[in-house]
Amino acid sequence: MANPEDHIVAARIATEAGNHLVELRERLFASGADTWTVKDTGDMEAHNFIIQELTNLFPDDGILSEEGADDLARLDKDRVWIVDPLDGTREYGEPGRSDWAVHIALAERGVPTAGAVALPAIGQTLCTHPAPSMPPPVDGPPRLVVSRSRAPAAAMIVAEATGAQMLSLGSAGAKAMAVVLGHADIYAHSGGQYEWDNCAPAAVAIAAGFHASRCDGSPLEYNFEDPWLPDLIICRPELADEVVAAIRKAIEA
Repeated sequence: MANPEDHIVAARIATEAGNHLVELRERLFASGADTWTVKDTGDMEAHNFIIQELTNLFPDDGILSEEGADDLARLDKDRVWIVDPLDGTREYGEPGRSDWAVHIALAERGVPTAGAVALPAIGQTLCTHPAPSMPPPVDGPPRLVVSRSRAPAAAMIVAEATGAQMLSLGSAGAKAMAVVLGHADIYAHSGGQYEWDNCAPAAVAIAAGFHASRCDGSPLEYNFEDPWLPDLIICRPELADEVVAAIRKAIEA
């Protein structure tokens, strides 16, 4: 089980990395930097800061970061920090967009036990302790949050089965936290994610009482040699059975 320090550290590091990313983006764009420079600099500066902080505080823990070389020694660790230093690099590179995030999560023997998702552009960090309070349900059809480019198969299946209204957002963390904050009811994704994309969002959602699983309803597990973890459901608990059943039916058809 995570200890109190783990929750505090995850929230602090995510918040501080996010604050730096906000300042960095403003400064680089003001200097005339192009989008690619802004995105690449943000990725690496956030990664370097987070890894240094975690290494100093938890030298015996493993780390898996999207932006770092993968040290497979983490596979022998009971505690592994799973990090996305800048989730939604595309959105970060567009001035004024707020739908990007910073993910810090701790997985213990593959189970997410502590974590934080910072939404720096709106000055908010959601973490596992104290966990966010679940907002009350909203009348009407469920609201399903999807990617900006195209809705994945899982989302299309759920939308057809539930009559959901689709809302588009950028990063995985922004979409997952839209559910936690009550701006949406369901986030169903299939076809392409990694452990760093969803470990922190899942940790925060579970701590807040939401349902989080693979699309077939099986538990989310982390710290595998191959970090590909392509599908995810985060939704209000009262919708979980219907959402999972719809996707299972499509899989079995």
